[in-house]
Amino acid sequence: MTIAEAAAPTTVRVALGERAYDILIGRGLIADAGRAIAERLPKARAAIVTDETVGGFYLAALTASLAASGIDSVPVVVAPGEASKNFQTLETVTRAILAARLERGDIVVALGGGVVGDLTGFAAAIARRGMRFVQIPTSLLAQVDSSVGGKTGINTAEGKNLVGAFHQPDLVIADTGVLDTLSPREFRAGYAEVAKYGLIDDPAFFAWLEQNWRGILSGGPEREHAVATSCRAKAKVVAADEHETGERALLNLGHTFGHALESATGYSQRLVHGEGVAIGMVLAHQFSARMNLCSPDDGARVEAHLKAVGLPTRLSDVPGGLPDAQDLMKRIGQDKKVSRGTLTFILTHGVGKAFIAKDVPPAAVEAFLTDKLAD
Repeated sequence: MTIAEAAAPTTVRVALGERAYDILIGRGLIADAGRAIAERLPKARAAIVTDETVGGFYLAALTASLAASGIDSVPVVVAPGEASKNFQTLETVTRAILAARLERGDIVVALGGGVVGDLTGFAAAIARRGMRFVQIPTSLLAQVDSSVGGKTGINTAEGKNLVGAFHQPDLVIADTGVLDTLSPREFRAGYAEVAKYGLIDDPAFFAWLEQNWRGILSGGPEREHAVATSCRAKAKVVAADEHETGERALLNLGHTFGHALESATGYSQRLVHGEGVAIGMVLAHQFSARMNLCSPDDGARVEAHLKAVGLPTRLSDVPGGLPDAQDLMKRIGQDKKVSRGTLTFILTHGVGKAFIAKDVPPAAVEAFLTDKLAD
């Protein structure tokens, strides 16, 4: 694809008043990123934060694109993987931004997946008390979820993303061509977040995914449609509830269970984020059925689809085993949706009918997990 062709991507607007921004979606957009950024943030300098793996693929091309539009940049390269979302790496990135003498009006660019995006966004939020920020997500998960909406943060021993800030980007550039370099496992992990949008409130989209998932995985036109549909859904929710005081919590379908599983596996390659979400979404439907909120057929349908795509769907699918239900409950108790000690889950009345359930009985959740661990 030429730069001229890439100049007309699909554009999704995140409507946040004076802080509104665009998501650009299409193939070949990294080559045109300099122009897109310079149009919106003229005369700025930039720090490009990336990891060693992604940087090897795309850092040179992005640096050249920025330079062609008059944007000087400095690279900041971190180790790949969830383990980089920590205080030490946050300090490294923040100090590199300051050492480059970037000013508040300059740009911090996140070139990478969800880890790089969350880490970089948090650094941009705190460096000079808030700098301009551009997301260039390079994983499917980041393109359809974590790059949009302004959630940034790092992990601690107490849990995932418990330290962070809301800091909206000025632009998101989702180059779907870069997804061709993802491993099958990484791509499938991102697909879990795509399926999530259908399961929350768009049953027609979930049905479409059941018929078209192969085209998404193989890189057909279905991929751009899925990314754009997901981004529109995310943008709509973020515009209505930026700081997750209400309906934005629906975007955490499957995440309460999933985050506990990630914590239990030490944020390691035993279970990556999207895989935890996949299992979590199945568990959310199964627990909802146990509470007589939906039919068991809904959970079976969700499990069948995610399993067909190649995602784990059961606790027994986690390599190396898991701790007991009591331990998992302690991890669930650190979830960000816990309010005054009471559990909040995203449950469902069926496919596409998710809702926020408050005061969920902990004993019921623990008994459910005990049974599922024995499956």
